[in-house]
Amino acid sequence: MTVVLNLVVSVAVIIVLQLLGMVIFSWMTPFKDMEELKKGNVAVGLALGGRFLATAIILGVAAFTNTSIWFLALWFAVGYVCLILAYWIFDLATPSFKISECLQQGNVAVATLLCMVFIGTAFAVSSLIV
Repeated sequence: MTVVLNLVVSVAVIIVLQLLGMVIFSWMTPFKDMEELKKGNVAVGLALGGRFLATAIILGVAAFTNTSIWFLALWFAVGYVCLILAYWIFDLATPSFKISECLQQGNVAVATLLCMVFIGTAFAVSSLIV
């Protein structure tokens, strides 16, 4: 019974952290992500998908390597800060355009690159989780 309870609690914590991560990222954009998705903005969809997958990668590795919910949450926080830093660094490294404006305008090329930046950062950071 304890194993089942641990599993249920772990899954609930992972879902809450995943949603929290998506909400925090949505606060970082000057536009409303869900409204852009409703309009069919593929670029915003790619960026959101990349964020979701990146946070899931970090959460998955943190859950696999830690038996404690607290350590899982701690490693998620570390990984999440790294994803935010990657976004800011990517934005600074591209002074000729602003990422948020490109996404809102539907620039799929920028969104695809941002998606890969998120996923690549998640794989790199998750390799450090112990």
